[in-house]
Amino acid sequence: MGIVSFISTVPSLPALPPVPSPPTITTSAVPSYPIHASTISCKIEADNASETQFGRRDVLKCFGATIGMEIIASSGSFVEEAYAADLIQRRQRSEFQSNVKVTLSAAIKVNPTMILNDSTDLYGNPDLIPSILTLAVNDAMTYDKATKSGCPNGSIRFRSSNANVQNDPTVLDAWNVDETKLWNMQTMLNCQFHMEILDHGSKISRPENKGLSAALNLLEEAKKEIDLYSKCGPISFADLIQYAGQSAIKSTFLASAIRKCGGNEEKGSLLYTAYGSNGQWGLFDRQFGRFDAQEPDPEGRVPQWEKASVQEMKDKFSAIGLGGQLAVMSAFLGPDQMATETLLATDRDVAPWVEKYQRSRETVSETDYEVDLITTLTKLSALGQQINYEAYAYPVQRVDFSKLKL
Repeated sequence: MGIVSFISTVPSLPALPPVPSPPTITTSAVPSYPIHASTISCKIEADNASETQFGRRDVLKCFGATIGMEIIASSGSFVEEAYAADLIQRRQRSEFQSNVKVTLSAAIKVNPTMILNDSTDLYGNPDLIPSILTLAVNDAMTYDKATKSGCPNGSIRFRSSNANVQNDPTVLDAWNVDETKLWNMQTMLNCQFHMEILDHGSKISRPENKGLSAALNLLEEAKKEIDLYSKCGPISFADLIQYAGQSAIKSTFLASAIRKCGGNEEKGSLLYTAYGSNGQWGLFDRQFGRFDAQEPDPEGRVPQWEKASVQEMKDKFSAIGLGGQLAVMSAFLGPDQMATETLLATDRDVAPWVEKYQRSRETVSETDYEVDLITTLTKLSALGQQINYEAYAYPVQRVDFSKLKL
């Protein structure tokens, strides 16, 4: 702190004589005033007594530093293992994901008529898109919000509903398993060995999964092809089923665009690319790295959609936190979307949403329907899952510069 004083000093000099004014043509005299010279000086004096004082800002700094140290010291219980991917891993995952989508799209689009000796209801049916959609939603509908159990974890692949196929050898003998693969799941299951058991020709036992065997068989065949070119171990059934659902619903979007163009595939593809919803799949594609379940999820959690009432469907969607989003998922709840929507329209709460999405599907872009469906499917496909964002990455082979010839 300093003291500033201004001192005005006026010298004691005699007044200067007035300066004669120049002659003017006016008759009135102009008075002249004397000008006094003065000097203003500024003097600053330091207050040395204030140097030893402790300012209020210093107190606040010390107090803030103390609180910060306490927070850092007590934050150990909040630290958990994080799954993150660097740029190289992201590129590896993106390339593998793109190849998976190509394989699934080809399997769904070019699907020969499946003749099953033990399933006459699927005889001569080349289109498995509705079954794949139901397979995806049924695998996710086992999620229980109260107990945080069940999720889209691929458990629908288990053919038995009351036994762990990996731990019960009698089940393996009874099923006559024709192929057993042992994979090193270094990036998926913390360097532990994981056994995938593929069973062909058997039906899914639970009543809500009736008629889905052909769709599951198709995905198992696609998985074989994917695992052959994979550089990072096999793809999980949890990811495979959900991405098959994505490919299936995308094919319905594309088919609708082609229909609006009079059946012209080239124009329909251009229409879907220009006005479609491809840009809305970003968050869904990021959720790549789901863990597989090692045993079936509990029974009785998934309704039989073709027999369930609208109220039962509403209760199920509300129980998993997706209340009000039933109507947009009508394509996933049975082989005939129009029949499902006719049933849903009988409920006065659901009817306005059914009408909204039906009107949207008649527009060129189908924005409301496609965007809401993608948003709901993205939420549903990750309920209760812990995504490993390092999954499907693999070590990059380093260059040995000592062997290079210069």
